[in-house]
Amino acid sequence: MPIAEVYNLYLSPNRRYVRKLKNLLGFVPNNVRLYQMAFRHKSVAVLIKEGVKNSNERLEFLGDAVLGSVVAELLFKLYPYKDEGFLTEMRSKIVSRANLNQLSRKLGFNELIEFDARMISYPNKQGSLLGDAFEALIGAVYLDKGYAFTREFLLTRIIKPHVDIPMLEVTETNFKSRLIEWCQHNGKEVVFQQVENPEGESPKMFSIVALIDGEQCGLGRDFNKKSAEKLAAEKACERLQVIAV
Repeated sequence: MPIAEVYNLYLSPNRRYVRKLKNLLGFVPNNVRLYQMAFRHKSVAVLIKEGVKNSNERLEFLGDAVLGSVVAELLFKLYPYKDEGFLTEMRSKIVSRANLNQLSRKLGFNELIEFDARMISYPNKQGSLLGDAFEALIGAVYLDKGYAFTREFLLTRIIKPHVDIPMLEVTETNFKSRLIEWCQHNGKEVVFQQVENPEGESPKMFSIVALIDGEQCGLGRDFNKKSAEKLAAEKACERLQVIAV
């Protein structure tokens, strides 16, 4: 075991936290602060510079990209004769917020998440709490250990033992249809609208918002417009409690 890991595990002021991480993740982290940030929700974060808080939002952004890359490679190799549409749909199922929420809870990550306790009274605000922390954790592992380690960690520690890919293949998760049906049943209008990307973002990226009676309820971003709409619909379903999270 490297000296840094020995120190973190047995001598550092954060050794109890490090041991808990080791029990949950199966390895000893190097940069403990990254993992602490990964589990820190914006509701308890503090301002550090020019409007940026020390929350898990930036790590979530990074982890989302890393997770998507690993899952895309896995599916590409697992289904050599399936088209792009099928692969995109399968990737969406695996990295859906509902699925990541369940994984996060199953793996015990909820024990480490820091957030404002007053959120407990507002379940709709907790919808993506676990999934966001999951993606932020992947971002932290990537920065701490590198891509190869993160890829192996995801495949051997999380996806293979906890994600039933054949079952997901036959599971219908059409969030857009569910949202439309819910809106029709409740007399509400739903519109999917493309909006401008953040400054510096690739022009090939689609940013789609789901508007319910004119109010933005979900944002989806993907290089495929239909996939972005599905992601926006999923976020809206979570917020409106149309699906279990």
